[in-house]
Amino acid sequence: MTGKHIYVQLIDDVNGVTLAFASTVASESKGTKATVEGAKKVGQLAAQKAKAKNITEVVFDRGGLRYHGRVKALAEAAREAGLKF
Repeated sequence: MTGKHIYVQLIDDVNGVTLAFASTVASESKGTKATVEGAKKVGQLAAQKAKAKNITEVVFDRGGLRYHGRVKALAEAAREAGLKF
């Protein structure tokens, strides 16, 4: 997460492969800003992409960021869209 964009990746740690990603720069969410609302949209998009790959449960690594604001909004939107943490 940066001041301008929000990124989320679904990574298979065992094989070291990125399975899916969503961000405010991706074509599906082009024009979305790095706000709480933008984080919600990215969280929902990440959950949709996970479901498309039959992924239902993930580990949420905040990368050292506090669980509030945009991070919290992204996580809650992904949970509401069906991902389990």
